[in-house]
Amino acid sequence: MPDPLGDFSYTWPFFAAAVIGYLIGSIPFGLVLTKLAGLGDVRNIGSGNIGATNVLRTGNKGLALATLLLDGGKGAVVVILANIFLTQDYAVLAGGAAFLGHVFPVWLKFKGGKGVA
Repeated sequence: MPDPLGDFSYTWPFFAAAVIGYLIGSIPFGLVLTKLAGLGDVRNIGSGNIGATNVLRTGNKGLALATLLLDGGKGAVVVILANIFLTQDYAVLAGGAAFLGHVFPVWLKFKGGKGVA
């Protein structure tokens, strides 16, 4: 029996994995956490980067560790979810999209982390 969705049944998971991976990857945890902690905008400190190393320059080791874990975790989460609900191929795509979202976040005019975490 032919697939009623045609080729769309193969393309929607591709776009879903890419878009969801990118959007989750683009969450700037370093910026969010420093603002919530009352430390201001981490982009105005040190290197101006939103990553864990620059958050460490605020003097708050716990916040830097949280940034590191959350930045790394967001990539892991999209890979795990895509692997559960889709396939390994889409998990790889979601992980790559999360990496690109971290480095080029739409929320920060495409200027984000370095992709190290």
